[in-house]
Parts: sequence; structure tokens; C-alpha cells
Amino acid sequence: MTRVASIFSQVLQLIPRLEFESAVRKHSAERHARGFSSWGQFIAMLFCQLGHAQSLREICGGLAASEGKLRHLGLPTAPARSTLAYANEHRPWQLYRTVFEQLLAKCRTLAACQPATRKKRKFRFKNPLMSLDATVIDLCATMFDWAKFRLTKGAVKLHLLLDHDGYLPSFAVITEGKKHEVRVARQMQFAPGTILVFDRGYADYEWFVSLLRQGVYFVTRLKENADYGVLEELALPQRRGVRRDQVIFFYKLAQAGPDAYFRRIEFYDEEQDRVLVFLTNHLELAAATLAAVYKERWQIELFLENSTWCTPSNAMEFQELIALNRPLVGAQDRPVRRRIA
Repeated sequence: MTRVASIFSQVLQLIPRLEFESAVRKHSAERHARGFSSWGQFIAMLFCQLGHAQSLREICGGLAASEGKLRHLGLPTAPARSTLAYANEHRPWQLYRTVFEQLLAKCRTLAACQPATRKKRKFRFKNPLMSLDATVIDLCATMFDWAKFRLTKGAVKLHLLLDHDGYLPSFAVITEGKKHEVRVARQMQFAPGTILVFDRGYADYEWFVSLLRQGVYFVTRLKENADYGVLEELALPQRRGVRRDQVIFFYKLAQAGPDAYFRRIEFYDEEQDRVLVFLTNHLELAAATLAAVYKERWQIELFLENSTWCTPSNAMEFQELIALNRPLVGAQDRPVRRRIA
């Protein structure tokens, strides 16, 4: 007899039920619960992510439309909107942090032990490659008065560090929308030799010097109004694209001495017919390689794009973690990922 399972059921099979129930007991998530389990809540909110639902009505209505198929998922019936709203408000978000950590550990094991499932290495260097970025999650200012952002707009900001070895998140934190990216970046610690890629929003010369002294490399875009001096013009390679390669210093950091020498690279992008100016503290890698490294920063944009967001009242923390679970589920099973894309 041929057994048929829905794609959603196949996705849920990647999350061991025993490990989930162990996390539920650890956090006492179902204390005083009456009927609606944490697994049912997880199914509903993961359905929200995969189905791009924008409200509780869409979530519960979508599940109710497939009620005959819910039992094999471990959900007897579709929850009422009030039931799901109450669970989102009162269930501990720490449960989904534990589930996220379980999935992340599993993905890292797969990335380390199954080279055949990983993308072919794009670069010859063996340094860890990380991308750093932040995204604003809009909220209604009248409903979420704690999420201060602008006069008539509320928001929180998600700061994410993506490890390119498997394209898995290494660090994620939510702050108020007004908090600048650099303030969070200064608190992060990186292993010596790491190559960090970020956009111009992280421009902070003193932080650049701090990274230099920690032995951490970075690649970013240079601001147009940067005040710098040229120390040396480096020889240009035969490859097309690289127009200028210079060793520079910033007048603002002149007192820091040799520790504050950087590299300015002009690169012509043929696809979009524009000149990009990169800034890095790596003085050895080829200029074209550094340009390709910055292009890899697009992977963090794709990761954030694949994580849709829903913002119930007290559920921001666990909704963030469920949203981050979505790319991890796809990372474990490529055929499933292609079919739900």
C-alpha cells in the first residue's frame, strides 16, 4: 500500500516530536493548558510562516480548510482565533528558542559531516566567512507603544550574523527599532581570522580599528564622503573589473598609526554598469576576490527574505524564533525546500 504524506507533514518530520516534548517539559509550557498543545501552536505558527498568513483569521481559516488532514500532523482540530491568541500571549517564548537551537545544532552537524550536501566552496581561503546585517520589522505604534521608532510608527530591529559555512545563523537578537546597528555590532566577539562582511550602515572607524586589533578582517563599502589619504597605489591585476587598488588611512584615525591602514578598491560591475568602492583591512587577498566576498553578502538578504514575520502582542520573541526555524527546515532537506519555495 502506497503511503502519501503532504509536504507540510514532511517538513514537520524534520522536527523530532520527542525532542519537542522534552523542550515543552523543560519550560513548563503547557502548565494550566486545556486542550490546545504547544505542538498545535507550533504547527499553527509554522503554517503562518510557510503560508505567508497576515492575521489570526488567515491562520485559523487556512487550517480549518484542511481540517481533514490535520490529524496526521498531531493537531486534532483547527484552533479558534481566541485560543491561538491566548497561547501566543501566555506560552513561554523560551520553548521556541530551544527548538531553534535543536534545529541549528542538527543543521551544523549536517553541514560538517555531509560535504556532498553543501555548496561547493567558492573561495580558496580557509577563514570563516560571516555576514552581518539588520532588518526593521514594522509594528503599529498605537498597539505596540513599547516599540519606539518614529512619531507615528513603531518597529523593532532584528540583528543577524550569518555563517556562510552552511548559510546558518550564528547570532540573532531583537532590539528596539531606534537602536543603531553599530551599537549591537560593538558587543559581538569574533574569532581571529574571521572575514566579516557588512554594508555601509556599519561605518564606524573606531570599530574598524578594534576589529583590526582583534585580528578580524572585514569587507564593506566605502562612504562617498570619506576623508582619507592615499599611502600606496598597488599594482592592478590583469583581470577585468578592478580599476584601482590603494592602501589608505583616515585623517580621523591618523594618531592610531600603522594599525589603522586600510585598503580601498574600485571595482567595475559590468552587470549593473556601476563602479563600487570597497573598504577592507585585508591587505593580502586579491582585489577581485574581495569584491566577490562582498557579493556573497547577498546571502544574508536572501535568508532574511525567506523568514517572514508576524507580530502578535506578546509573541514577538517566539515568532522571531519560529521565523528563523523556516530556513533551517529547508536547509535539512533540499527537495522539500524546493517544493515549498
